[in-house]
Amino acid sequence: MNLSDSKKKLALAGVVCGIVAACLAALGNPANMAFCIACFIRDTAGAMGMHQAEVVQYARPEIIGLVLGAFIISVATKEYRSTAGSSPMIRFVLGVIIMIGALVFLGCPLRMVIRMSAGDLNAWVAFVGFILGVGTGVFALKNGFSLGRAHITNKSSGAVLPAVVVGILILATCTTLFKASQAGPGSMHAPIIASLVGGLVFGAFAQKSRMCFAGSIRDIILMKNFDLISVIAGLFVVMLVFNIATGRFVVGFNTPGVIAHSEHLWNILGMYTVGFAAVLAGGCPLRQLILAGQGSSDSAVTVVGMFVGSAICHNFGLAASGTALNPETKEVVAGAVPVNGKVACIICIVICFIIAFTNKREEAK
Repeated sequence: MNLSDSKKKLALAGVVCGIVAACLAALGNPANMAFCIACFIRDTAGAMGMHQAEVVQYARPEIIGLVLGAFIISVATKEYRSTAGSSPMIRFVLGVIIMIGALVFLGCPLRMVIRMSAGDLNAWVAFVGFILGVGTGVFALKNGFSLGRAHITNKSSGAVLPAVVVGILILATCTTLFKASQAGPGSMHAPIIASLVGGLVFGAFAQKSRMCFAGSIRDIILMKNFDLISVIAGLFVVMLVFNIATGRFVVGFNTPGVIAHSEHLWNILGMYTVGFAAVLAGGCPLRQLILAGQGSSDSAVTVVGMFVGSAICHNFGLAASGTALNPETKEVVAGAVPVNGKVACIICIVICFIIAFTNKREEAK
């Protein structure tokens, strides 16, 4: 079963993932979100009490499904490899940085594409920043950047994160230990079974197609290879058709209800941060979950960093707010990035440059 040996198969994988996202949107996931790695990790972190933002607390089965889907399909197709040891603490920091950049923008690269397909012009603005960020990461790669080689470890090591997410699923469904939002985005979700199955399917197809939003742009810039972008294009087309067919396609900037803001500089810089850090880490947030599912403890550390990053964002007031309607006056209240978030974003970019140009391949020294 190989989906990465032709553009048609890759596009088909994107179509399947797009259908999953469309179905979850139709079944209750937040408008103009459908499937967002950063937002769903943030919600899950909130459910576990890592932050106290009551409107974004819900253990998202999609995140659990992604990891398990990648784990199951990689074991079934003998692609599971337990590896570790490639600069884990730097990868942890990059995970934190990816989440800070994503929550300044209000979404991961997957949600950026989904927002683009719904006519959100803020996402198109952010896309420019994402390309620039990936381009900066490619420049670092050309100049010898490397976090070192991962090594084969005990098979049980790579299975730790899949086991952890199973534990989260059991605790979320069988106990009352986890928090759950009663209002806001965290209260909007598809049924648990649908979300879990959707995550499993998405995770399996993402694993077999090597789906990566940062990787697709990196390959175009670095090798003039357009294969991976076929997956993204397939997903985009399906979501575009879905949004138009259901009346969710609205072209504009300040659109209440889509969880977005119109501070263009920070949309650009937020996704610049995500793109830059993702190339340094070896994959976008989605890809990190998939790699962790197929045995990479280094990616698992990056995922843990994303969980911690989401907690930092909400505990220290870094996350942006979306444009909304004032419930009393019915006036549009523009979304914004707080000062703390702006400062943190700049610091994250500086740290990315430090990481990019102080970690070189041995032969490049």
